[in-house]
Amino acid sequence: MNPSRHLEKLEHFKAYNPTAAELLEASQIEIEGAETLTRRQRIVCTLCCLIAASIMIETLFYKFTAAPQSVYIFKRMGTEPWMRWVQGLWELAASIGLLVPRLRWAGGILTTGAMAAAILSHITWLGYSIRGDHGLLFSMALVTFACGVTVMWVYRHHIPGYVPSSSY
Repeated sequence: MNPSRHLEKLEHFKAYNPTAAELLEASQIEIEGAETLTRRQRIVCTLCCLIAASIMIETLFYKFTAAPQSVYIFKRMGTEPWMRWVQGLWELAASIGLLVPRLRWAGGILTTGAMAAAILSHITWLGYSIRGDHGLLFSMALVTFACGVTVMWVYRHHIPGYVPSSSY
């Protein structure tokens, strides 16, 4: 067995004890994580973010201006007007999260939650077709939900405190 020439003996080991100045200097160094997404994943996520954000931003106008169809939907659920405003602000926050690259994980979570609530309300209270739209709002909610889940899944490792259950 050949002993390593570059390692000191254990008896000569000294623990690293940095000074306060060295700690301050090290804390000011900004470390940016390596991009782990493939080109295809970045393209798919960017498309999903743009599709979901555009759909949610388009519907904000109707929620915040109290359009008759929006008022009808929330009145039918018994939550008009407060839930219409909450849902509008939630979708605005989700859209901003999807459009800011560092916040895409949050945008994915908010989008998934908002659209899960919308889909659930369509299935339980509203029905698939609302005032003759032939299921357009329900379809938009499904597409936005799929985009939100995709973004959330791809950016799951960016979620603070996320611990993967397996090593894949």
